[in-house]
Parts: sequence; C-alpha cells; structure tokens
Amino acid sequence: MSWLRRWRSWALAVVWLGCAAAWAHESMPASLLLNETAANEFAVVWRLPQTQGPAPAVQPVFPEDCVAQGAPQAQSTPGAKRLQWTVRCSKGLRADATIAFAGLSVTLVDALVRVTYLDGHSESQVARPRTPQVVLDASTPQALAISAYFRLGVEHILGGIDHLLFVLCLIFLVPSLTGLFKTITAFTLAHSLTLVLAALGVVHVALPPVEATIALSILFLARELVRKDASAGMAVRRPWIVAFVFGLLHGFGFAGALSQIGLPQGAIPTALFLFNAGVETGQLVFVALVYPAVLLIRRWRAWWPRWSVPVPLYAVGAVAGFWFLQRMVPVLGLQVV
Repeated sequence: MSWLRRWRSWALAVVWLGCAAAWAHESMPASLLLNETAANEFAVVWRLPQTQGPAPAVQPVFPEDCVAQGAPQAQSTPGAKRLQWTVRCSKGLRADATIAFAGLSVTLVDALVRVTYLDGHSESQVARPRTPQVVLDASTPQALAISAYFRLGVEHILGGIDHLLFVLCLIFLVPSLTGLFKTITAFTLAHSLTLVLAALGVVHVALPPVEATIALSILFLARELVRKDASAGMAVRRPWIVAFVFGLLHGFGFAGALSQIGLPQGAIPTALFLFNAGVETGQLVFVALVYPAVLLIRRWRAWWPRWSVPVPLYAVGAVAGFWFLQRMVPVLGLQVV
C-alpha cells in the first residue's frame, strides 16, 4: 500500500498547487469612487485589480435615472484597470439608491463603494460576490463607513494566499514559540512601516516587481526549509532578520491592495490604521489556527515515510516559482496570448 500513500500525497500536492496558483491575489478588492461635483452629478472612478492577467469582467450598474455623460476614459495605472467618467442621476444617489455589479457574483473580488456628496458627507459600503450590490444610505455614520477598511484588511490577508504561505514558512522555520513571536513581530513591524509609507505617498514603488519579489521570498524560504538539516543558512540562524527584510516587500504589496480602493479624504489616518489592524488581525488568526497543527505534524513526523516529509515544501516552492514566472510577465512587458 506504500505506492498508494505516495500517489495520494503527490496528488494532494498537485491539487493544492493548482488551487493556490488560481487563488493568488484574486481577492484583491475593486473600488467604485463617486464624487459629487455638482447637484446630482458625480465623477466616477472605477478601478479593477489587474496584477496578474486580465482584470475580471465586472461592471457597475447604476439606478435607471442615472445617465453617463460621455464614454468612460481608460487610464494607465500600475496593477489596475482604471476607468473614469461622469454620471448624472436625476434623483441623486441618496434615499435607498442601489448600485449593482454585473459579473461580481462569479469572482472572488469584493468592491468598495465610496460616495462623497457636495455637503461633505461621505459613506462607504462593500459589495461581495454573494451580495453583488449596495444600497446607499446617506444617514450612515462616518465611523461606521470607515470601519469597512478593517474588514477589508482582514479579508485581504486571509484571501492573499501568497502572504499566508510566507507566514506558514516562518512557522515551519522557527521551532520555538518565543522565536516565532519575535519573527512574526519583525515581519509585522516591517510590512506595517512600508504599508504606511506607500499609502501616504512618501515612497513610490511599481507593484508588478514587488509582487514578483514576494513570490521569490516564498521560494527562498521553501528552499531554506528543504536544506535546513544539511546547512544552516541565514533564514535558520536569524529568521527575524529575513522576516523583517521580506516584510518590507510584503508591506508594499498590502499598499498596492489599498491603492486599489483609495483612502477617504478627511479620515486617512483612521482608515489606514483600521486597514492595517485588519491585516494584523487576520494574520494572528492564521497563526493561531496553524501553529497547533504544525506542532502535531512535528510530533508525528517520525511516523511518516521519509520521502513524504519534504513533499509539502516542494509544493510550496513550486507554487511560488509559478507565481514568480507569472508575475514577471508584466514586469518584462510581455503579453500572454
């Protein structure tokens, strides 16, 4: 029966490889920004994530009384498809106005809707694949609207399987709970720093090379885990340094997601803090769920066939290698036919 167990392990690894490759950053949110420039007239900015392959086929559908003033104008934006136009709604966009999103239900993408009115009031809501529409309510408190950024942060980290695979490699890399705490803390401080700097416009980086390097960071850790018993490299001896250095890159990745939805004027510090807090909360939840499972795996390791031990690590490395090649396509200016 050993051949059956071997086949099953490799089959699971291949299935996981395919699923992971398909899910990488497909959950990055879209955003619909509406700014009232005149009575019942709104400047529309519709942004869709486009870091890997074509943007999803999703379109906002406004109420029947809304008429577009001219054709949408496309703008070149790193990592996103951006359309801009003006729409006039005879009844305005208050009093239970509904905005739907055609095609959203068949994606893994959330869509943030933010409306800013002439009187300075604004509101934010999130449409999801299971509920691909929002009902605007001008009475929504500002604090409640801004709180949507916390949930977006949680969903981004839990839906961003590349970031989670990096954290998973760190968990496998560090044997002690104290060492893991230091390593995760270094990773958190690093990506929080670059997230804030990039989101506030202090540092500007191109998203495609960052995404490719993030994939490379996972490949590096997977390689270090495979060769750990033979040669102790920097990742084994000083995991917190490696976590901090690569955490700076991951922070730019988080900032890229945040750039897709934008920050509300007048509440930038609060929204940025909540988004980052959501990312950290999702990360802590993942560690709390995975770490006990890793302890059990280590305890049962002696019972497994020797050949099967590195299979998951090779699967992680294969996924990361695929992502790296995939993400280098826009960096090199190539097109996938």
